[in-house]
Amino acid sequence: MPDPAVPPTPPVPLAVLLAREDLGLRRIAGPAAPGIAVHGAHASEMADPYPYLLGGELLLTAGVHIPEAAGAGTYFDDYVSRIVAAGGAALGFGLAPVHDTVPRALVAACDAYGLPLLEVPPRTTFSAVARAVWQLMAQARHAELRRVTEAQQSLAAAASRPDPVPSVLAQLAQRIGGWTALYGPEGTEIATAGRGPQDAVRGALAELATVVRPTAVAAGTTGATPRADEAPRADTPRRRDQPAAGAGSPRPTAGPAHAADRAGAPPGRTALITGTPGPPAADRPAATGRTTPLTSTPGPPAADRPTPSSATDTVAGVHLAAYALGAGQGFVLGVAAPGREPGDHTIASVAAVLLSLLTGEHRSGAGAARSSALVRLLLGSAPEDVAPLLGGGRWVVVHAVPYAQPVDALAGSALGAALGSPLVDLAQDVVRVLVPDGREVAPQAGWTLGVSAPADSGEWPAADSQAARALARARATRTPLVRHGGRPALADLVPPQEAETHARALLAPLTSASPALTETLRTWLSLHGSWDRTAVALSVHRNTVRQRVARCANLLDADLDDPDVRMELWFALGRL
Repeated sequence: MPDPAVPPTPPVPLAVLLAREDLGLRRIAGPAAPGIAVHGAHASEMADPYPYLLGGELLLTAGVHIPEAAGAGTYFDDYVSRIVAAGGAALGFGLAPVHDTVPRALVAACDAYGLPLLEVPPRTTFSAVARAVWQLMAQARHAELRRVTEAQQSLAAAASRPDPVPSVLAQLAQRIGGWTALYGPEGTEIATAGRGPQDAVRGALAELATVVRPTAVAAGTTGATPRADEAPRADTPRRRDQPAAGAGSPRPTAGPAHAADRAGAPPGRTALITGTPGPPAADRPAATGRTTPLTSTPGPPAADRPTPSSATDTVAGVHLAAYALGAGQGFVLGVAAPGREPGDHTIASVAAVLLSLLTGEHRSGAGAARSSALVRLLLGSAPEDVAPLLGGGRWVVVHAVPYAQPVDALAGSALGAALGSPLVDLAQDVVRVLVPDGREVAPQAGWTLGVSAPADSGEWPAADSQAARALARARATRTPLVRHGGRPALADLVPPQEAETHARALLAPLTSASPALTETLRTWLSLHGSWDRTAVALSVHRNTVRQRVARCANLLDADLDDPDVRMELWFALGRL
């Protein structure tokens, strides 16, 4: 979880503050690391400012609290150590009216404890410094919010495309300037986007995904907690030239990266595992100077620990992140980026939510009922017996094909979600969806749809044929959606059994010769004898259509140019 002491505003790099010519600040001691960030400015003349600091501040002082004989004792060491213990980012010392120069002992103490010391010229007031800090923070916050908002809009637009999952991954990769991957429950890469990283980074990201996958929690992880017999007090930091007690090693780097010890990361790698999608370590600067070392102690068994929802790692300078998707089904979003900017975690979290909606099926009573219906069908139950488990009522069958991209499971699931039904069948070249009657089936961007008439469970096979014919007509006429006509017809006046008997007898020469002839004649009649549209609907050459129709005429010994003959054949084909 985020440190409650860290303000919820973007930090200001100390280097940016030093670059402001109007302030005239000059660093005279301490490290010049570009990663030092300032979370605020605070003026204090207290000899011990520790109780009044939250961490990350630029502490400003004119040295009023400094006694006359301070340089001969440990005053400056004690003063600087308390600032470092409180997490102060830097110390600004104002010249005039109390001191004409910065005390040398203070410079030495800041160098020893690694605290940046800034000289504030007499012309620059502390109020001007504080105002500049807040202005820079406001600018950074505005830029971050604008970046996140634009990313949210682009991700939402990508999720509405015909290929939503690849589009969301591609948009996320573009926004973070890295590589993204969707891992399935078995750990395989289902889809990727962006420039692929090195094999070592790719493997590390796949390994990180197992940390947040409920069915494959990484074994052997340990919880990182301070040990009372080794950890020094947070308010008593050591000088850089002072060895650790009983260790003989330099003081560990402070910050959230110590959480990596829990994941057993190898040397040179850092990881952060979180229980909820909070900002990763790079999105919230560590309190510079905090010196509580963390050591790994045995934690509870892996099976007893809750699975984290996100995890981060750093390998070969590449920042990695993994996000669990859905309600524990094992899908994981992986992100690899060369850098980590403010707002990256929020953008990735938005993508994770969208991908959860696109790939996940909620585990609920409805899901259990569907599983039960499938088992009963496999064991020989009739469709009308298992239909009540699906909700009862009437249904429509939808056949769909995408405009360009191949049919895949993710696109089919997204189409089912858009139509409001999880009952999706992914065939070789078509997606079939069973939709409850009453839900409006509207055209879908990037898809061609054929919709049957509402049917009871016993009529589902006939509805499936209706949807197939409607789809063929939609493709031939280049219409986004075609519905099967449901108006009463004169043919309905003939008893069904007699109509079927007549149809079989009339079309027997075709059905015994080739199913392709029957389908070609059906499609040709439905398209009013158009050779080109029939060829498009059947994905064959127009000459093939002509040859098949001519053969049908010969086998039936009928004149297919006669409207009465066409009407009778159409009547018969509707009864097969």
